[in-house]
Amino acid sequence: MLTSYKRGIVWWAKGRIEYNGRAISDYIRESTGASTAQGAQDWINEREAREIRRYLVGEENSLTFADAVLLYDPTSEMAGYLIPLVEELGNRPVTSISPKEVRDLGQKLQPNNSTDTWRRQIITPIRAVINNAHDLGKCPPIKIKGYSTAERTAQDKNRNKPSRKRKMPGSWDWLLKFRQHAPQAHGTLALFMFMTGARIGQAVAMHPSKHLDLQNGKVCIPSAKGHADEWIDIPMELVVDLANLAPKVPRGHKRHHMNLRVFGFASRCGPLKAWKSACSKAGIPYLPPHSAGRHGFGQETAIRQGVDKQAVARAGRWADVQMIDRTYTHPEDSTAKIHTAFRTGLVQAEISTGLKLLETKVSSK
Repeated sequence: MLTSYKRGIVWWAKGRIEYNGRAISDYIRESTGASTAQGAQDWINEREAREIRRYLVGEENSLTFADAVLLYDPTSEMAGYLIPLVEELGNRPVTSISPKEVRDLGQKLQPNNSTDTWRRQIITPIRAVINNAHDLGKCPPIKIKGYSTAERTAQDKNRNKPSRKRKMPGSWDWLLKFRQHAPQAHGTLALFMFMTGARIGQAVAMHPSKHLDLQNGKVCIPSAKGHADEWIDIPMELVVDLANLAPKVPRGHKRHHMNLRVFGFASRCGPLKAWKSACSKAGIPYLPPHSAGRHGFGQETAIRQGVDKQAVARAGRWADVQMIDRTYTHPEDSTAKIHTAFRTGLVQAEISTGLKLLETKVSSK
């Protein structure tokens, strides 16, 4: 523990700095440069804080953002987000990067994107990289708050484009019309995602030998979002559709059995061009695969068919049942349902009271 003492007109400090009762520094005997006892105490407080911080997280300013990125194991998607961030912040010590600076990068790097995109492509990657380095004992952690509703609205106004458009979930009507004009692989892919709730990335990664057991009516959904690979039972209609689809090696890949894919696409982007074309030919709204598939699964089961949310969450591999209400189900025919409810309530009240809301009054002469 450091103590102060006066030598002439200047105060000095001596002792060792401790953390949890353990000395973490060599013996110190240094001038504080202060001419008052309070000034000496301020020097001691700052020196102790600096030494404790160095003891906990290592030398300050020694780890750059580029160094921290090398310690991180990103997904391919996250790696793409990190490239421009390393170009912007790579040589900066992570301890010099402030939360406000990170939030301001959205406007600097992506002025025409929404705050949701800024959060996903800027805040989340930077926070993940720095906090991973913190977990390894390399630097302090960082907390970065998201954007407020007011900030999201202001940015939408600046770019003259709304964000968070209401998603339209898939339906049997949409799916049947889509399949009339889609290539076979696209039609089966749409049916597969709609009936299983699989994500597009999971579906296109499926290998016929590893992920299909059609004789027993089962498929294996590849791991995603913290869930391990999982074998599930599928309906006979989907078994037949998958059985009639010949696996293919994605374009540009070496023709080898290990490169076969159930749907023949190399990535989630592979089906998109023909997917959009099929929507146009069918005269139906364009629904991205995630909306047509996973959102459609949640809507069809929980809302249209009234399956209990616990069963929907289990079948759709949602760890949080609340996600179904929060994200994967959507209001349908809201105005008509509300008007019908009011009319029903009115009729019931008129019967019970014997009164009429719009009863014609006859004036007396």
